[in-house]
Amino acid sequence: MTERIVRAAMTETRNAYQEMPSDPEQLRSLAGKLDDIRDANVEYNCSLIADAAQQGAQVIGLGELFTGPYFALTRDPMWRALAECPENGPTVQRLRAVAAEHSIVVIAPIYERTLDDRYFNTAVVIDADGSTCGKFRKVHIPQGSNEQGEFHEQFYYERSDGDLGNASGDRFFPVFTTRVAKVGVAICYDRHFPQSVATLAAGDAELIYSPAVTFGSKSERMWALEFPTDACRHRVFIGGSNRRGAEPPWDVSYFGGSYFVGPDGVATNVSEHEDLIIADLDLASLTGPDPSGWDLARDRR
Repeated sequence: MTERIVRAAMTETRNAYQEMPSDPEQLRSLAGKLDDIRDANVEYNCSLIADAAQQGAQVIGLGELFTGPYFALTRDPMWRALAECPENGPTVQRLRAVAAEHSIVVIAPIYERTLDDRYFNTAVVIDADGSTCGKFRKVHIPQGSNEQGEFHEQFYYERSDGDLGNASGDRFFPVFTTRVAKVGVAICYDRHFPQSVATLAAGDAELIYSPAVTFGSKSERMWALEFPTDACRHRVFIGGSNRRGAEPPWDVSYFGGSYFVGPDGVATNVSEHEDLIIADLDLASLTGPDPSGWDLARDRR
């Protein structure tokens, strides 16, 4: 069987803005600096895109809500000012230029604000020529707490309405045909729901990115189990990326642990940068026989 190798990358970062206050009570002082926060994170991630491309990466997935800190640990409407247009907002415009410059596909999870003031957790898929393939809106929105802290995502954005404006595919879980692979997205909490990967696989996705901001002991245990299981069941490659470390002024620590996995096991990392995960994925293997002798698609009842 002829190989079809795609070198895929993900980021594993945290907020790059260096002037965060040390006291949570001082967060309101950032109200006039949200553009600076966005710019710092976008520029740092652009440097990672360039580094990944230099190492031969053809596609890269950035982190969930990568343009700022993970603000959903508390409720503060100030952070809504970070939201932007996924078609021509500053982040997407910058990334379209970078994607074209380095001939790399970019999956960019941003905070979206619509023209009628609705908010979504959205990933924009940008092809290697800088054109936009379309967008995905996070379908399942969590709200809760664990031993480390709380998460209030339902305060900041709503679940996907399926109104993505994409040319074809499932209205909630579309698959994007890029220059290097058929790519799907399932953001963070979406990974816990079986239909997410199943729907993307049914749409012929070859590579699924699951950018996340997650913490807590049970989440970390499941992080190592869910992606390999789904990759095996549906014969796809999955890249799960998480933040790593703590973001001042909060004391929540994100466990990182980002990795690529395929139907036959975890892919070997080839990156030379601590904030990048890069692996070579043989997409041709997805259509070959399963080494176990199983044929789940044939034998499904």
